[in-house]
Amino acid sequence: MGMLELGITFSYEQLLIDAEIVRMIKRTLQGMAVNDDTLAVEVIKAVGAGGNYLSQKHTRRFMNQEQSRSKLIDRRMRDRWMARGGKDMAQRAREEALQLLQNHKPAPLDPAVSKQLRDIIERAEAELAEGGEQKR
Repeated sequence: MGMLELGITFSYEQLLIDAEIVRMIKRTLQGMAVNDDTLAVEVIKAVGAGGNYLSQKHTRRFMNQEQSRSKLIDRRMRDRWMARGGKDMAQRAREEALQLLQNHKPAPLDPAVSKQLRDIIERAEAELAEGGEQKR
């Protein structure tokens, strides 16, 4: 994720866009619950054919659960999108990346995890050094 030019270049913006796509795919793969509540048979009977389902609390509640939420994709109608600056996904990803780089304070690694990572790196470096000497 985040790679461009066959992995030669890394882009924070692309990383955020890729993460957004993965998040949406994961949500899709979860599927949708199908049960008496989600089928809304009683709501369908009450509202009827041609009725306004969007005004129903039931519809709004389940739409909020089922609809993919995106920080980078603006799904507003064009006039509202333009009024908010008309930024495309790449522009929004750049702003988010800059905000994260400037403000994010990662939690420090647990010392035991840090030691494990250091051990892995040292073993890998030793293996590389041994392999490099054998080829000479």
